[in-house]
Amino acid sequence: MKRRTPVSEIMSTDIIALRRSDTLERAEKLFKKHKIRHIPVVSNESILGMLSYTDLLRISFADATDDEYGVDTVVYNMFSLEQVMTKNLISVSSDTTIKEVAEILSKNEFHALPVVDDSLLVGIVTTTDLINYLLKQF
Repeated sequence: MKRRTPVSEIMSTDIIALRRSDTLERAEKLFKKHKIRHIPVVSNESILGMLSYTDLLRISFADATDDEYGVDTVVYNMFSLEQVMTKNLISVSSDTTIKEVAEILSKNEFHALPVVDDSLLVGIVTTTDLINYLLKQF
């Protein structure tokens, strides 16, 4: 295992993102369609926040139905994306080492980090990315 491997080698760069004006209903559809758990909220290519599937579960029944039109529409209309997303993010740069990313994630209660270079979102790294990297080492 290389000690100085940058996170750029394991991060996702094909980013599914939300805009500030998007609805929580749209977010739920993206989570389910792409089978993902974290979606950055952006303005242009700058990150404003992060929405996790867990954030939606806290306010809804999102996991209770696979219907295209869930039972959550009424609940979702009570909240804006900005009210539900996490705003005070910790981010890393693409040259941050995988070890440093693992340390950050292990000390905090979240499972994804935005990767930001020069104020622009360039990727996202998750605990799943880390696990897959470790599995390849064996």
